[in-house]
Amino acid sequence: MKLLVALFGLVLIFEGMPYVVAPEAMQRWLLQLAAIRPGALRIAGLAALVLGLFLCYLTQRTGLFG
Repeated sequence: MKLLVALFGLVLIFEGMPYVVAPEAMQRWLLQLAAIRPGALRIAGLAALVLGLFLCYLTQRTGLFG
């Protein structure tokens, strides 16, 4: 549970950084993001999810990073 909370904290740090460093650029980027078709966003989200699961598998079940 401790690791999960630490990982969640890191996600919040990395998600919040662009808003602190360049809020105007983030506003422009979010407007561009709103113009993308929902299907394309869903595919990108699914790809990110699969890649994340694969990376978790690699780190936990193989000796590749250890």
